[in-house]
Amino acid sequence: MLVKIPELAFGPILPELIITVSAMTALLLGAFGRRAIVGTIAGAVALVGSGLALLFTLSLWNAGAAVYNGLYTIDTFGTFFKALALIVAILVTLLSLRYVEREDIVKGEYYALTLFGVLGMMIMVSSTHFVTIFIGLEVMSIAIYVLCGMLSGNPRSAEASLKYFLLGAFATAFLLYGIALVYAATGLLDIREIADYIVSGRFQLTPLFMIGIAMLVVGFGFKTAAVPFHMWTPDVYEGAPTSITAFMATGIKAAAFGAFLRVFYTAFLPLLGAWSGMLWLIAVATMTIGNITALVQDDVKRMLAYSSIAHAGYILIAFVVGDLFSSVGILFYILVYTFMNIGAFTVVIILGQKGRQRTGIEHYAGLAGRHPLIAIAMTVFLLSLAGMPPLAGFMGKFYVLSAAIKAKYYWLAVIGVLNSVVAAYYYLRVVMYMYFREAAADAEPAGRPDFSPAYGVVIAVSVWALFHMGIFPRGFLLIAQRSVEIFM
Repeated sequence: MLVKIPELAFGPILPELIITVSAMTALLLGAFGRRAIVGTIAGAVALVGSGLALLFTLSLWNAGAAVYNGLYTIDTFGTFFKALALIVAILVTLLSLRYVEREDIVKGEYYALTLFGVLGMMIMVSSTHFVTIFIGLEVMSIAIYVLCGMLSGNPRSAEASLKYFLLGAFATAFLLYGIALVYAATGLLDIREIADYIVSGRFQLTPLFMIGIAMLVVGFGFKTAAVPFHMWTPDVYEGAPTSITAFMATGIKAAAFGAFLRVFYTAFLPLLGAWSGMLWLIAVATMTIGNITALVQDDVKRMLAYSSIAHAGYILIAFVVGDLFSSVGILFYILVYTFMNIGAFTVVIILGQKGRQRTGIEHYAGLAGRHPLIAIAMTVFLLSLAGMPPLAGFMGKFYVLSAAIKAKYYWLAVIGVLNSVVAAYYYLRVVMYMYFREAAADAEPAGRPDFSPAYGVVIAVSVWALFHMGIFPRGFLLIAQRSVEIFM
């Protein structure tokens, strides 16, 4: 039960305020600080700000409040996704401490934009009003558009930024048109009020309303990289700084699915039968096209991009079902997916050099002989992505497919299993290169890999999370269940 707080209250939005102040501090450091120390101080500001915001976010667990006349909501669902966004922010900042030095990225602006992107995610997932959801989406998107192009002198980075901006603006237009059409059909912008109106007996399902829902699917589908709205993903993931690719593949996807889930499971759940068929087709296409295209990739970064598309399809399997069990599966899968990808992209960063990403699969040949610990870590991440027990990726797929079977979507579950079998090939191909192929003459970077203690922390946390959630998933499932109870 949400408690309405009509007066101006800053307590419920203290995490957002901390992130905003931290972002502005990092930005001012970039403008006025000495270049030699800006990176260290701005990175520390981002870490401390994200950590403090995470602590205050966790303190709001079990709180329920509607603030600013219902434009912003504090509940367990939003708290789950805000905490996840902040965990991603901490891990990506740790990745960036060494990476931005190596690639000579403008540091103050980099950390400020990263924090503004996190702020947008937090706003997106904590709103039950279309206007606030859109504001959060734009705050997040504008920051990421710029971050994608921050590899100065790299034409692929500039291309990634421009392509993401143009296609993102196009997708935003669809989202706005969808909101406008839903408003035209109902006269409402608050998704809880829309749900009440639909079940009131006064609502009539019209073509205008269904077109609005379809356009909302397009808008959210772009951000989640669902087929056929996925064409930007491989080029943007490949061209963007690898730390930002990790940020996009985890934080942005999680926030997009969080907002998608809140809107459709709050406002449109009574009409599940009207839109679940559309998402059924999108889920099948997303899994299949993502996996089949990943099979022929010789660039690990592009392979992980198509892999992220396929994983969006697995999440959509549970999305189609529309009950409590499937909702829990979605949140658990998103949590698992975050650590799998953060870890994999950390290894990609470690094996790179300044100006050379070295992401071709041939650069992974013989890695187990040269750097066995890095190879072991990458193997854990790839096997979890493939869904191998006892890692958390297996449990994520198990709960998603179980939800489909329980709801009697047998063909959807079968297609999901077949796609998982296909996906195992391209993940195991990288493992085979690391352990059973000799390194090519130019595969070994000069000297040691670009390793730092911060990378080690990120890898250790990710490996621990994948084993812990794979072997002892119950605690995380209970957290996910508590988070989605607002829908039921």
